[in-house]
This record gives sequence, C-alpha cells and structure tokens, in this order.
Amino acid sequence: MTRATTVRAVLAAAVLLVSVFITLTMSPRLGLDLQGGTRMVLQAKDSDTAKADRESTEHTLEVLRRRIDSLGVTEPTLTRSGEDRIIVELPDVQDPRKAAEVIGKTAQLSFHAVQGPGTPDEPKPGDKDAQDGKKSDGGRTLPDEQGRPLALGPSRLSGAGVKDATAAFDGQQGAGWTVSLDFHKKAGRDWTELTGEAACHPAQDDRRRVAIVLDDRIISSPQVSPSVGCGVGLPSGSTQITGSFSADEARELALLIKGGALPLPVEIVEQRTVGPTLGAAAIDASARAALIGAAATALFITLVYRLFGALAAVALAAYGLISYAALVGLGVTLTLPGLAGFVLAIGMAVDANVLVFERAREEHAQHPGRTLRSSLTAGFRNAWSAVADSNVTTLIAAGLLFFLGSGPVKGFGVTLAIGVIASMFSALVIARALTEIAARSRFVSDYRGINGIATPGRVRTWLSRRDLRPMRHPRRWLLISTALVVVAVLGIVVRGVNLGVEFTGGRLVEYSTSKPVDVERARTVLADAGFGDAEVTTAGAGDLSVRTGKIDNDQEHALRSALAAEGGETTKVRDELIGPSLGDELRRNALIALGIAVLVQLAYLAARFRWTFAVGSVAALVHDVVILVGAFAWLGRTVDGIFLAALLTVIGYSVNDSVVVFDRVRELWAKARRVPVATIADRAVLQTVPRTVNTGMGALFILTALAVLGGDSLADFALALLIGICVGTYSSVMTAVPAALVLERSSKAPPPARKRSPGRKSGTARARRDPLDNGARV
Repeated sequence: MTRATTVRAVLAAAVLLVSVFITLTMSPRLGLDLQGGTRMVLQAKDSDTAKADRESTEHTLEVLRRRIDSLGVTEPTLTRSGEDRIIVELPDVQDPRKAAEVIGKTAQLSFHAVQGPGTPDEPKPGDKDAQDGKKSDGGRTLPDEQGRPLALGPSRLSGAGVKDATAAFDGQQGAGWTVSLDFHKKAGRDWTELTGEAACHPAQDDRRRVAIVLDDRIISSPQVSPSVGCGVGLPSGSTQITGSFSADEARELALLIKGGALPLPVEIVEQRTVGPTLGAAAIDASARAALIGAAATALFITLVYRLFGALAAVALAAYGLISYAALVGLGVTLTLPGLAGFVLAIGMAVDANVLVFERAREEHAQHPGRTLRSSLTAGFRNAWSAVADSNVTTLIAAGLLFFLGSGPVKGFGVTLAIGVIASMFSALVIARALTEIAARSRFVSDYRGINGIATPGRVRTWLSRRDLRPMRHPRRWLLISTALVVVAVLGIVVRGVNLGVEFTGGRLVEYSTSKPVDVERARTVLADAGFGDAEVTTAGAGDLSVRTGKIDNDQEHALRSALAAEGGETTKVRDELIGPSLGDELRRNALIALGIAVLVQLAYLAARFRWTFAVGSVAALVHDVVILVGAFAWLGRTVDGIFLAALLTVIGYSVNDSVVVFDRVRELWAKARRVPVATIADRAVLQTVPRTVNTGMGALFILTALAVLGGDSLADFALALLIGICVGTYSSVMTAVPAALVLERSSKAPPPARKRSPGRKSGTARARRDPLDNGARV
C-alpha cells in the first residue's frame, strides 16, 4: 500500500473504534417528541418595575428552574432563547396544566406585619382593590396556614431582598427542621425593623407574627421569638424559621422563599405535548425505514458497481455508525425530524461514492491502458470539486435550518450537517482506503466484470448508442418548466395553502379513543360542548385530530372530556399550542429563511461558477420551491415547520444536482473554448446522467421506506422530499441548464480558463483528439 492509503486506513480504523466505544458506552439524548413529554416556549413581558431584557429574562429563568424542580420532573431542561424567551422541556409530563400553573405564577413574594385577627373581606361590586382582597389602607386579609384569617399590614419587604433561603436540620438545639433566611444589605435592615416592631407585642399575640405571602397566599407566618426585644429585631443572616416542619415542608418553604415570584410576567406562546407511545412508534418506524432503505440502497450500488459498490456499502454502514456516534458524543438532542434527517442522509451519503465511481469509469474508458488504481485515483481527484461544492450547498441549507428554524427543525439542521460531514469522511477516507486496497489486487484488476469500474455501465452504454441533443432547444424546456410553475401557482391560488398551527396560531390536539368515533359525530359533540369552530379530521389508525383557535389547558381538558363521553377512554397523543404572535413570527421567519437561502446560494454559485450558471441554478431552485408548495396545496397537505425543513433540504439537493452538471460544463468548456456552449451543455448533461440516476435512486429507496413505514408523523415529511427530489432532479438539468444557455447568448463573458494539471505535457496526438470525447465505447 502507498503511504497515503495507509494513513487513510489508520485514520478510518481510529475513527471507527472511537465511534464503537461511544455507541456502546453512551445513550442518545432523545427529544420530547421521541420520549414523550411537554415543551413550552415562554415569552417574558415588561412589568411596571422591570423590562424584558437579557438580564431580567435570565433571572426569570432561574426562578422558573427552582419552581419546576419542585414538580419532581425528571431532568427538566430550561434554556433562554433570544432576549425574552425561555424554552422549558418537561419529559414524561403529559398533562401540562399543573406545570402551567406553577410556571405562570407572577405575584410578588412579600413580607407583612400582622395587624391582628381578621375577617374575610367582602368585595364591593366594581371595587378592584376589594376584589383583589386589598383593604383601603393598603393591607389585606388572608388565611394563615391553619385557615384562620389574619389582617395584614402593607408590604414592608419584597422577595427580591432575599439573598438565600436554606432548609437544614437543627439537632443540637432540638428545633428539628428549620429554614434560614439571608437578606441583601438594605433588605436586611428592613427585616430587622419589621421584626423589631412585631417584637413589641406580647408572646402568642398574632401581631407578633410576620406573614410571608406568595400569590395571595400566606405560605408561613412565624412568630418572632420571645428572646427578641422590642425595637431590636432580628439581624439579617441569622434568621431561622422554626415550626415543627417535616423535611419536605422545610425544603418547600425554602424553595418558595428563595425562588419566590417571577421578576417578569410570562406568557405561554408555544406548547407541545407528545405521548410516549407516539415517540416509541416513531423510533421503531424510523429504525425499520433506515434498515430497509439502507439495505435497498446498499444492494443497488452493489449491483451497479459490483465489488467497489459493495465496498461503498461497507463505507455506508461505517457512515451510519460514525454519524450516530457524533450525535451521541456531542450531546445533540435527537428529535423526530432529526431522526428522519439521519435516515435521509444515509441515502444522500451515496452521492460522493457515485460521483467518484462515475469519474473513474470515464477515466478508464478514456485511457484503457491505465491501471485500475490510477483510474480510481483520477476519479477521486476529478470528482473532488463537485463533491465539495455539492456538500457545501447542503451545509448552507443545514445552517439556515439551525439559525432560522425553531424547536425540532433546529435538530434536523444539526443532524443534516453532521450527516454531510460524516458522509464526506466515509466516502473520501473509508471508501477510498477500501477501494484502493482492492484495486491493488491483480484478480480485481484483471476481471472487468468484478470491480465495477472497468465497464461503462448500462446507462452510459445506452446513451452512447444514441445521438442525443437535449439542449438543442433550451427555450422549450423553459416553457415546460413555466407551465409546471403555473399549475403549481393555480393550486396555491385556487386551493390555498393549508398552513399548520405553527404558522397561524391556535391549538392542534390528537386523541386516541378506546371506541371508534365518526368524524361528523365528533364535530357535533364538540359543537355541543362549545367548540363550534373546531376542525376535526382523522389522524391515522382511527385517531382524531382536533384543530381550534387558541384555548387554554382547562378548555383542552373540557374538549377531551366531551370526546371521552362519546369515545370512551380518550388519550392525548399529541398537543400543540402556538400563540398568534409566535405564529406570525414563525411565518415571517420562514419567508426570511427562504429568501436568505436563495441569496446565499446565488452568492456562492456566482463566486464558484459564472453568474449565468448561478442565476440558472437559482431559477431551478425557485421552480422547485413553487412546485412543491403548489403540490401540497393541490393535495391539501399541511404546510408547517417540518415541511419547511423538507423544503430547505430540497433547496440544498436541487443546488447539489445543478452544481454537478455545471461543474462538468465548466470543465469541458475550459478544454474546448471554441466549441459552442450548447454543445458543451449536451455533453455535460449526458455525462452526468448516470450519476444523477444512481444518486436519485439511492435517495428514493430511503424516502420510500420512510413514507411507507415511517407512520403519520413522517408521512408528509417523506412525501415533500420525494416530490422535491424528483422535481429537483428534473429542474437541475431541464431548467437550470436551459436558463444558463439563454443567458449565455446575451453574455459577453469569455469561456472559463482551462486549469493546467502539474507535470502534464501536451502532444500532437493528444491535440488531435476530440476534447469532448469521453472515450466510452461499446
């Protein structure tokens, strides 16, 4: 073996060993849509005393963290998003009502002097202060821990003054569990004054008590110790609350005092709940789709490229292991779209191998005297430009998904990016090491039918027997593409785009009932229960999908109860709540994402190729976007965040295909600058057809498996990608190239310069050969 091959083999072995170790010793981090639970997005609002900025939102997050810890939720996750949003993930929480009640508390924690026993206030009609339980002197009457009403004075101290509150067991003094308070400097002086005034009253007098109030409820009203003198008070930092607490009671009291109230009021702008059975079913379905799709893809490339195809299939298996280990090792949260992206990337990982093998076939056909190993090396060298450009465009799409998407769509972007990088490694390192080792075998080199490179392939052979000129009339292809776009636009105008709750705001809930319920009957039942605007459809396997305007958790509970009266035991499978403001923002971000995707791809392609090629590729890209949206409009399918992920993936795939064709146009045109560009385009299209067909087949195997086996959760996602890849394959040749040819006729830019290969000498025999002849013969 050469030194380079040895280095690749050692590097591949090292990466695979690390991947195996990570796979065996670490578990994946599953998103809530796979393990079940509730995800909330909270919007912090400005208050009278604080503005919703980064610092106050961070403080609010810490208070929420303490509150949620009191729920006993296993491994809750809280993160800040932007300046004023907080994302809360609660695994295994299926009924978000309790969580919403705890999270939504906004009243301020306060400390009050007790004025004595009181009687419950009788609010007067129209008296807001009275309705809030407040007296005219600024005090209020609230029940204490035993339910006895206490008349409270005005608040002398807020929860913001509490520096720390801890629960501890005091065994030496026999006080049992106590709660120690520590105040900030000014608040400590206020606390000393407050307790000093309370200490002026006799022992056991209610006025010697200090009431700690949270959310209009007295959570504790301890008496000032008899040892504290009148006007002296308790010093800050040495205050203990005693009262025969149990351990749990002491910890809860400390949590409430320390966590206190939210610095800012918060609003739930997004809420998603997924049942654990749905997540388990999605994992199982995706695993089946991955295995069957990958097996079909591996079998296909083995049939096409024989031994080298089988080695590429081995590299494909290594890719799956490496990308999975990368997801686990980096701690990436694996969501349902991310899982689908992982499966999809298996099909797309074949592309680099196909590009290399097709270029190696061409090199072997052009130079029959070359060894198999040198043809393979030339294949890797010549395919590098197309592989790099096509993968960069996919990474751009993945980056846009991450930065402009939300929730699970971000996970899909991360998974797609990791998949692209892992596929590059598997193709350019693992597959290359395996094939170079095999190419050194004399047996493999001598038997043309075994290695898969020494024969041109059926598609290339079929094309070589026909004098095809697909780009003879480019405007005809543009007319066909225009007609397809018109049909798609008609679908958008006539049928309308069925925007999901994610973009419109509202609530979408899926229920599973123990007894079958007809859709029309379900609509009637819900209308009778006061939900006349509810849209009811089937959600597969007999489940019901209910879409309404924005309703709170109590209203959702009433809606479920109405269905349960008709369908027996009713289980919530999925629940999505999107506020109207967030829906507007997501819709705006989706349009921004598409706009940025077009501009970034245009800029990249213009820098790497000619401006005419860039405009042609972007025209094909817009063509694909419009047709895909139009197809979903005609089919009545939902356009949501998952659809956006599929759409941006299709953009990457479409540009990927266009890059491969234009890369070949640039290469051939640089070799024959005097040949008409239309002739160059004909040759380039025909030479890249085998790659396009073989790569497309690999992706279609995976997507078909996802569409058939992935269940309802992935059906629309797989359908969007199936349509997009078929349309993208067509447009990259029949829209992008004709558009570039029409623009080239009006462009005065010179043909691209030919790149000189180092060490290559020219000769008369080489000069007489047709520079566009690919050497394929039958």
